[in-house]
Amino acid sequence: MSSESIACATVPQRSRGYQIVSTTLMFLLVAAPLLAYAALRDVMTRLIPDGVSLAIAAAGFSLRLFEGWAAAATSVGLAAVVFCSLLLLAMRGLLGGGDVKLIAATTMGLPPPDVWTFIVATVLAGGILGVAYLIGRRVVSRPRRTPGASILRRVVALEAWRVRRRGPLPYAVAIAAGGMFLLFSIPRA
Repeated sequence: MSSESIACATVPQRSRGYQIVSTTLMFLLVAAPLLAYAALRDVMTRLIPDGVSLAIAAAGFSLRLFEGWAAAATSVGLAAVVFCSLLLLAMRGLLGGGDVKLIAATTMGLPPPDVWTFIVATVLAGGILGVAYLIGRRVVSRPRRTPGASILRRVVALEAWRVRRRGPLPYAVAIAAGGMFLLFSIPRA
């Protein structure tokens, strides 16, 4: 972790005065449930709600403001560069538009050195997801239809069908994994 990512805010604690909490950690704690929700929605529907990306971007921008206008402006600029770069991939059909927005929104709340870690972790998670889908094409059998099955069984059956027909990957799963990796790799004070 670089010195930029250790910028901190003070948070009151009940009995021992103040505890220093990294703004990056605060952002990831806010973003983690939203990333998990985006991954779940992407698996179920192959759509990522715009509201999730907007909420992550707003949380990231506000927490970067704790570090000053320069940090917030740097994050906005970096998120714009990431968005434009990934938009080229989306225009070629290599990445979904919702995935582009989700990655750019997540980078908005990260200090510049952590953005690279997030992108590398996301790409590695995407590679693992891709290998799992390649293996799944050979391993997954045709699911049986069961009337009145639970939502989980229906999602698994739908995913098996998508794997067999070589449908798109739910890349929000990889994006969420990249964010969770960053969350769990931040050193604790």
